[in-house]
Amino acid sequence: MARSTANDAQALFRSLRSAYASTPTNLKIIDLYVVFAVTTALIQVVYMGIVGSFPFNSFLSGVLSCVGTAVLAVCLRIQVNKDNKEFKDLPPEQAFADFVLCNLVLHLVIMNFLG
Repeated sequence: MARSTANDAQALFRSLRSAYASTPTNLKIIDLYVVFAVTTALIQVVYMGIVGSFPFNSFLSGVLSCVGTAVLAVCLRIQVNKDNKEFKDLPPEQAFADFVLCNLVLHLVIMNFLG
């Protein structure tokens, strides 16, 4: 039973890896940015668990900034993906401009929350 589960997991991993190999480079860069933002948020949470959360609003601002940026990057990835027919009329430049504008608004709110 455990052996077939391990084989199934390996087959799934190989299948995902071969499918991801055909992903365009610009989407891979966005994926890397999302992984970076989520990893940064996780590092902040671990740091807070170890050291403490004395300025809690600073911790909250940092984590929400990372998570918000990751969510906006996922939205950018959805809009830029050529296989997505829902946004086929949206030029990539406009999607990137929306991403930058929303990030600007997000970080203005985060800075306001810091005080």
